[in-house]
Formats: sequence, C-alpha cells, structure tokens
Amino acid sequence: MEKYEAKSIIIGRKKRVDPDDTKHPFFISLFDISEPHKSGDVPKQIVDFPLLDRVDITGLNVSYLLGGNDIVIDNLEYIEVESDDNFRVYITGKQTK
Repeated sequence: MEKYEAKSIIIGRKKRVDPDDTKHPFFISLFDISEPHKSGDVPKQIVDFPLLDRVDITGLNVSYLLGGNDIVIDNLEYIEVESDDNFRVYITGKQTK
C-alpha cells in the first residue's frame, strides 16, 4: 500500500489501448490545492495504472464531474492506494471535513 499526501485528487480513466479489451488505463492526479478542476493548476504528481477493471473508494466523500467523467476528492490529508492482481485498485484516506 502506498501513501500520498495531497489536499485533493482527481481520478479517472484514459482511453483503452485495445478497443477489444475490457480494462482501462487509470490515473490519480495529486494536488496541493482544493477544487483543482476549477483552477487549471498542474498536479504535483500523477500515479498511473496500465490496466484496471475496477476502483473501490472507501470512507471518502467524492464528487463526480459529469463533464469529464472524473472524480474529485477534496479536503484530504492523505490517501492510501493499493492494487491487486485482479486489476483492481483500492483507495482510502483521511479527509479534514
């Protein structure tokens, strides 16, 4: 399990490498500001996963951005990310609100 300090994250999927594949490349963008989708700021770090089938987010309040199909999680102290051999990623963390 990896731990990352960030005030907010944006998570989303990228376009499939192979159109016949059911799995997607996935990313987590880490920011030192709240509401990064409104600022245009560049993330301090991007964590990439080549192929995923599922992402589980536990114990965090999230916002789903319909325009870009991304999820924003604000008011963070940190997140913890774990991946397994079944093409899954698990995200937990601590929020200040």
